[in-house]
Amino acid sequence: MDSTGKMRCVFVTTTILSGMGLLAAPAKPAELNPLWAKMLVQVESTLDHTLQPCYFWAPEAATTNAVPLIVGLHTWSFDYKATSHYQTVLNYAQERGWAMVGPNFRGPNKTPPACGGDPAVQDIVDAVNYAKAHAKIDPARVYIVGGSGGGHMTLLMLGRHPEIFAAGAAFCPITDLARWHADSLLDHPGRGKHYAKMLAQACGGTPAEKPEEYAHRSPLTWLDRAKKAGVGAYIVTGIHDGWKGSVPVGHSFRAFNALANPEDRVSEADIAAIEETQQVPVALAYNGPKDPFYSERMRIHFRRTSANVRFTLMEGGHGGNYAAGLDFLSRQAKGRPTDFGLPKKGKAREEALGK
Repeated sequence: MDSTGKMRCVFVTTTILSGMGLLAAPAKPAELNPLWAKMLVQVESTLDHTLQPCYFWAPEAATTNAVPLIVGLHTWSFDYKATSHYQTVLNYAQERGWAMVGPNFRGPNKTPPACGGDPAVQDIVDAVNYAKAHAKIDPARVYIVGGSGGGHMTLLMLGRHPEIFAAGAAFCPITDLARWHADSLLDHPGRGKHYAKMLAQACGGTPAEKPEEYAHRSPLTWLDRAKKAGVGAYIVTGIHDGWKGSVPVGHSFRAFNALANPEDRVSEADIAAIEETQQVPVALAYNGPKDPFYSERMRIHFRRTSANVRFTLMEGGHGGNYAAGLDFLSRQAKGRPTDFGLPKKGKAREEALGK
């Protein structure tokens, strides 16, 4: 805060650990749009004491009144300089009067500290704590949202640190890294073998060589903790992902199953059929109430709600629905039942996500 008590943002340089443990060159101010450069702060990792880039914005009201905080995340192959990954979240925060942080969490998922490694996880925790130290934050209304690699980290954080978050929204998430390594090696439309290479670089080998490392970085390993804590979750993916996109929809189904009550889980046979045919069996097809956040072009093929999780399979590929996810988050708070209500109005907008 400056001498007037108003929020201000500070530009800092960037320190990112490489896979060899060396330090990359600091980011130059010219590499960022000036508006984003003003929001860039430097947060010290409480794990390895490196300085990590993070965007921070808070309304002036947060100097005196506690406001919600939302964590926005970049996707799998990018870092904090891909500001488009944070823009929708920032816009929503500014419209609502929330605070927002956009951590780098060690950049692209191809080095050991990244890809759900402990340093990346701690960077997100540290970003939340930075916001709490520089603004008044309502601890019952801390949210997290992201797609693709950001969806992976959203669900991982709900499992690793359910005490922090009231809810999270994850779009086309990777939820089992060993499975995705195998998925990525297949000669199949939409798959990219370079993802298997990135996983091996991050985890120090293949799943056969480093099974514990792949499991440690996978949301499915941890989601039982989110379920026990009653953390709200909204998962969305497009039915054609895995064909038009690199993450088969089974990753989202299995995350739902991990968070859902046993009687509501989707069978592996049905998951396999949906992945193969890009169609939902008639018995599972959605016939519920109209959701204003989904149009005919991005219609709902499947939806199931159980315990504290909702999963929506929509028409589309590797994309998300931030409008729906953010609306869901806005109604959640720790200590209250998860609110799955639908507003009367909403804008249906699919957002294609970079890998």
